[in-house]
Amino acid sequence: MKKNKSFYLLIIGILVGIFAFSGCTNHNNSDAKNIQQDTKDPTPEKFSVVESQEPTLTEVDWSNYFEGLTGTAIVYDPTEKNYMIYNKELALTQRSPCSTFKIISSLIGLENGIIDPDNSVRPWSGEIFWNEDWNRDINFSDAFRTSCVWYFRQVTDDIGKVKMQNELNKLKYGNCDISDWEGKLNTNNNNRALTGFWIESSLKISPKEQVEVMERIFGTDSTYSERTQNILKQVMLISEENNTEISIYGKTGMGKAEGIVVDAWFTGFAETLEGNKYFCVYLGQSDAGNTSSTAAKEIAIQMRL
Repeated sequence: MKKNKSFYLLIIGILVGIFAFSGCTNHNNSDAKNIQQDTKDPTPEKFSVVESQEPTLTEVDWSNYFEGLTGTAIVYDPTEKNYMIYNKELALTQRSPCSTFKIISSLIGLENGIIDPDNSVRPWSGEIFWNEDWNRDINFSDAFRTSCVWYFRQVTDDIGKVKMQNELNKLKYGNCDISDWEGKLNTNNNNRALTGFWIESSLKISPKEQVEVMERIFGTDSTYSERTQNILKQVMLISEENNTEISIYGKTGMGKAEGIVVDAWFTGFAETLEGNKYFCVYLGQSDAGNTSSTAAKEIAIQMRL
């Protein structure tokens, strides 16, 4: 009897244990299911998708500013996401950037420590150039303002082909073609100190692309350091005494072919109370015969860009 009683007690204990284990397992499974359900992404609620607004393009008649000159002007307002364009076909045509490219070589040089504004003097070779301002040892600020080609030829060589190509690709700078590094395609000049891929050579950019590049450098989404931007702004500043509510920053550029001006630029941005507005005025070869970068700059100033 005692054996049977002990046996029965043993069986009852085993059964109780089985039921208890089974209950814990079910509970744990239930918790696991609950956890899985809780961690699943909730059914997304219906909501309206707001797509980023694509910039609009408005064609305008600014011909009265050009006085018979062949040219185009384009202004981009990021706040309004709107391009205002005069002579759309020419605004989309790629041409040699000429000395406006000094903005880019300065940007890359400053950002990569190749140009140190506090120690930027480069020695003059002694060669007599047509521009007397270039016939001296010259620093970065003066070289930019006098558009000294030999100075920026050296800066470009110091940057090098690989880094230059990478930076132009990043900026989406026109056709990004630096294949004629020496500038041998330039039929107007064969002096290596005064030639390069950016002067009537392989590199091309349209006025609209110039504006887009300016925003990539100085816009709210710029990836360039504030220091670099501020140094560039200092050398690009165009004094305008008649208007204290707007500051204009820009760079001229001009190129010739067989002694005739075929490209003339003024590109940059206007700093206003409402934010930056990016612009480009371009003049091509004209029968009027007075195509120049000075004329392009004067048009921009008259238009209060």
